[in-house]
Amino acid sequence: MDMAVSQVREKLIEAGLSIIATQGFNGTGVQEIADLAGVPKGSFYNYFDSKDAFAVEVLERYWQKGRYRVILSDESLGDPLVRLRHYFEALAAARIDDRFLSGCLIGNFSSELSEQSRLVRDRLSEIYAGWARALEICIREAQDLGLVGRDVAAAELASFVLNAWQGAVLRTKVEKDGLALQQFMTVVFKRVLV
Repeated sequence: MDMAVSQVREKLIEAGLSIIATQGFNGTGVQEIADLAGVPKGSFYNYFDSKDAFAVEVLERYWQKGRYRVILSDESLGDPLVRLRHYFEALAAARIDDRFLSGCLIGNFSSELSEQSRLVRDRLSEIYAGWARALEICIREAQDLGLVGRDVAAAELASFVLNAWQGAVLRTKVEKDGLALQQFMTVVFKRVLV
C-alpha cells in the first residue's frame, strides 16, 4: 500500500473513531466520515470493502489504542490486585473525562452490531477473549499469591469482572454519572476479588 493510500485510509479510520464514538455506528453515514477525513465519499469504498469491514478496522484501532492494558502487567505498580484496581480506575477516569458520552466502543458495537454483522461479531468475540485473558492472568497471579480465593476459577472471575465492567459503563451512558462505576469498584474489589 503506497503512502498516499495509507494516509487516506488512516484519516478515514480516525474520522470514524471520532464520529462513531458519539453517534454510534448506525447513526453515522459514510458521507460524514468522508467529510471529516477530507476525502470524497465515492472513494470510501476504494479503501474498505464494506461499511462492516470499516467497522472492524475502527474497532481494531480502538482496541490497539487501549493504552491502559499495560497496567495489568506492570509489576512496578504493585501486586496483581493493585494493578487490577489501577487498571479499572484508569478506565473509569476516562469515562468520567468523556462526561459519559461515548462509553466503550467495544460495548457499543456489541449492542449495536452483534446481530447485524457476523464480521464485526467475530472480531468482538476475539477482543473479549483477549481482554478476559489479560484479566485472567492478573487474577490467577493474585490467586497464586493468596490475595484472591481459588473457589472460583480465574477464567470465570475474569469473565464476570469484564461483564460487570461492560454493564457499568453502559449504565453510565444512561445515568450520566459515575455511580455504576463506583459500585463496580466496591463490589469487585470488596466482594468478588477476595
